Amino acid sequence: MFQSPGSVFIHIGAQPIYYYSLCIAFAIVCGSFASWYITKKYYPHIDPDTFYGYTPVVILFGILGARLYYVMLTWDYFSRHLSEILMIWTGGMAIHGAILGGVLAGWLMARKDKLSFIENCDAAPWGVIIGQTIGRWGNFFNSEAFGKPTDLPWKLYIPLANRPEGYENYNFFHPTFLYESIWNLIVFLLLLFVFRKVFKNVRGGVFFMYLILYSIGRILIESIRLDTVSYIWHIPVPTFVSIVTIVVCAGILVYITKNADKFKTQ
Repeated sequence: MFQSPGSVFIHIGAQPIYYYSLCIAFAIVCGSFASWYITKKYYPHIDPDTFYGYTPVVILFGILGARLYYVMLTWDYFSRHLSEILMIWTGGMAIHGAILGGVLAGWLMARKDKLSFIENCDAAPWGVIIGQTIGRWGNFFNSEAFGKPTDLPWKLYIPLANRPEGYENYNFFHPTFLYESIWNLIVFLLLLFVFRKVFKNVRGGVFFMYLILYSIGRILIESIRLDTVSYIWHIPVPTFVSIVTIVVCAGILVYITKNADKFKTQ
């Protein structure tokens, strides 16, 4: 059984330090190092120092994208609590928004330096997926992003104040934060030991494969989560976005594979 110790790690004077903030900070540090190390080791055509120089901008855009995306999905709440929009330390980040923000930053930086975006994008997934693996634990400490009620041995206790309407009489729920953390780690290993070799000479292959693999796991996990707030055609927004991502990225992979000579690494 899992049970969060609470959202606050420690107080420094009157200022609380949140576990969520620590998880995000640790995720950024580990993710940045992972991308730098793997890029340096396996991608000689990418300058790791140039890529590392992009990291602060990509992280900033990723955080802003994650928060803005979440705020948009829960605008009914934030429209009445505008002062909380920037309070990211209390939780409320959406990975799809982080990816969009990071991709936008990478494209803008590559364009500024007249570099090929797709040539360099394979350096990004390593840090992102490691960051996701660690960052999901922030949801554990905030007692959020959990699934349907369960009595499995790895059940997660959720305090009454955090339970959705209609589930007040249930104590234990699926720890979907843990499922996604484990899935993200599996995606990292698949990319490192399988798809890095499959797309060794094809630019962009690893990046688009990461998006596909993560989206597959997200669709499965989303089916048991209870915190969906927005729908498109009766489909949860994260599921809808994941389906679109899979279709688009699969099409791009087919294209770059059929045109391997054009996208071959130099």
